This record gives sequence, structure tokens and C-alpha cells, in this order.
Amino acid sequence: MSDEVQSATVTQLNEFDPLSPAFARDPYKIYQQLRALDRPHYFAPHDANLLARYDDVVAVATNPAMVRSLKGYESATEAAERQRRANWHDMPYHERVVQFSLLDSDGDVHRRLRKLVFGDLTSRSIAGLEAEVRTYVVRLLDGIKDRDEFDFIADFAAHIPGHIIGRLLGCPAEDAPQLRLWSEQVVQFFDVDRTAQKKALAETATRDFYHYLEHLKAERTRHPKDDLISKMLLDERAGRYTPDEFISTCMLLLMAGHGSTIDVLGSGMHTLLKHPDAMAQLRADQSLLPNAIQEIFRYEPPLPFFHRHALEDVTIRGHYYPAGTTFGLLYSAANRDEAQFERPDEFDIHRTPNRHLAFGMGAHLCLGNHLARLNMRVIFEELFVRTSTIEGVGGETTYKPGLSVRGPLALPVRLAFR
Repeated sequence: MSDEVQSATVTQLNEFDPLSPAFARDPYKIYQQLRALDRPHYFAPHDANLLARYDDVVAVATNPAMVRSLKGYESATEAAERQRRANWHDMPYHERVVQFSLLDSDGDVHRRLRKLVFGDLTSRSIAGLEAEVRTYVVRLLDGIKDRDEFDFIADFAAHIPGHIIGRLLGCPAEDAPQLRLWSEQVVQFFDVDRTAQKKALAETATRDFYHYLEHLKAERTRHPKDDLISKMLLDERAGRYTPDEFISTCMLLLMAGHGSTIDVLGSGMHTLLKHPDAMAQLRADQSLLPNAIQEIFRYEPPLPFFHRHALEDVTIRGHYYPAGTTFGLLYSAANRDEAQFERPDEFDIHRTPNRHLAFGMGAHLCLGNHLARLNMRVIFEELFVRTSTIEGVGGETTYKPGLSVRGPLALPVRLAFR
């Protein structure tokens, strides 16, 4: 890269603002610049070195010495200081069941907690939910078929994950809207702008979510059912869960599946609207859908950023980093790496192989990846069978700001039903 290009790139990175409308509109330009740098870019708001190249992200994600949590590796004083710097302190419920979770644990604890729910989230286990997903999607479509236009996000996509994940866990269907609201209020505090207002909202939502799950747990203790919470109760009685681990795991499953599924449904539909030839091919041949869904996840991952902490000194691209360094894994940037994917900025439903990183890699590979793909496949199958056309309505689609999530805020559409 020439000196002029390198200088321009550095200038633009100094102005790098993930909360800006420009970044929300197109983060992939800045990701390309990050990949072009000769070392990971240090991002002060997250105290993290951002990894944008595919090989770098994979190397860190699969390295056992790179962990999600430094609990047990740093002193109580160091841990407290880290919490204060991140503004994650003075949040008793959040600290108990959000800051500690299956996602933010490592080693033996992580393996134990993951194994307890893994069997219920395999492709074979999830296949049993297909009829439930299809029935619910058809019911939603029947409810909007007489409307001239509607918001694909708020009026359709937002209703699906809460209902399906709630069904898996054992939450009553009528509670799905509240579960979605709590999930969004907790998750929003993971991004850059951890204001006092968002902090209070996240703690209140966590507290209310906690008590809701405690109540549901007590109900299942009295009246067990064929659901995941009832099964988890048996594991808790056998000493395989602590009470907080039980609540934290339920909360994580509900939160992780809510926002990310809504976001990828929205960005997936928006992508297809921008690529009508691809949509026409999928209408004509639905056997292409599984491959197309993989490409949607590569092209617009709903969870673009996760972190790892180094337990030991490490060298990345010839640069030394001491133990304790935090790295930001930019899955979205890695999914557009020219060194890994041909024509990475093109949306290609025939792309193969497609070793994208939207579900992560290594010990923390997303547990819900089979459910996410099932939801996507059934939803688009029913949309293409029941409609003759799907059109976008209005002007530019606005995406959520921030590093941690990626999805449209709204997506007005018009469907012509058969």
C-alpha cells in the first residue's frame, strides 16, 4: 500500500466512530481499511485491539489461551478496576447472571455448562421444532396478508424468536413480547455507549428477567413439563447447576436468540430486496435456500464483534502483546476478507465453500446456530410459497449503530399474496 493510501487510511481510522450513521450505513469500508493496516487497530472505548483479517480472527478464536473472562486469572483488585473502566460495576443482578454466563466462562466451567444444553440444540433435536416454527410463521403471515404494507421487522420478524425459544425453554407464548424487551434492554449495554441511563435500564431489566425466571422455575418444580427448564431442574438437583448458573443459562438462551435472529432476518430480507435476481432464483428453486442462508450470515452477520483476553504473551502479525491484552474479533470484517473469499463484497447464493465466521469458531461456537438456520429456512420457504412478489417500500434502510450488533431498525415491505 502506498504512503498516500496508508496516511489516508490512518486518518479515517482516527475518525472511526461505530456509533455514527456513516458506520451503521456501511461498516465494510472501515473493515477493509482495518484489514489493510500492518497491525491490529487499538480501539480505546473497548480497550481492545481489533482483529479484522480472517486468519487472525480464527487463530485467536481457536487458541485455548484466549479466554472470554479473566475471572480466576487476575486479582480481585484488578477485576474491580476492569469492571469500573467498563462501567460494569454496581450492577448486582447484572454481575451475577449476565457478566457471568455460559458465554463468558471458560475451561471446565464452560465445558460443563455447554454440555448440559448442547444435546437440546443439535440439528437433530432442533428438527423437532420445525412444525412449530412453520405453524407460527403461517399464522403471522395470515394476520398481515390483508395489509397493503407493513414493517418486516416489527410486524413479522420480531415475533418469531421469542415464541420459538420460549417454546423450547417452556415460557408461555404470551410472555414473548416482554422477553424480547428485556433482552434488548440487557444486550444494548454490551456496546460502546454505556451511559448511566442505559446502565440503569440494563440492571432493571436483568432484575425483572431474573425474578420472572425464578417464578417460572418454581412453577416447573411444582408442575414439570416436556421443556428445557424442567430438564434443567433435574440437572440442578443433581448438582450440575448452581442456582445462578441455572438462571444465567436460561437468560442467555433467550437473549442470544432474540436480537440476533430478528437482525439477520431483517438484513437477509433487505439483502434479497437489493438482489432481485437472487430472490427470483430462490423462488424458482428452494433447494438453494440452505446455501443462500449461509451466504446471508456471511454477508451480514448479526453479531459482528466478540472479545478475547490473552492469558499469555502473544505475537500477532509480528507485533508483541503481553498477557492480559484484549482482542476484538471482528467477524463481519473477517467474512469480507479478500484472502479468504473470492469477490467478498458480492452476495452470491451459490458460494461454495463458505467457511464464514458468523457463528464464531472454537470453544464458543454459537450453540443456537442450528435453530437460527431452521428459522431462516422455514420463514423464507413460507414467504416464497405464499407470495408472488416482495417489494421494499420507501427510501434508504437505516441500520443499528454500534460494533456489537448489525441489523435494520425497520424494513417497510409490500407483499403480494397468492
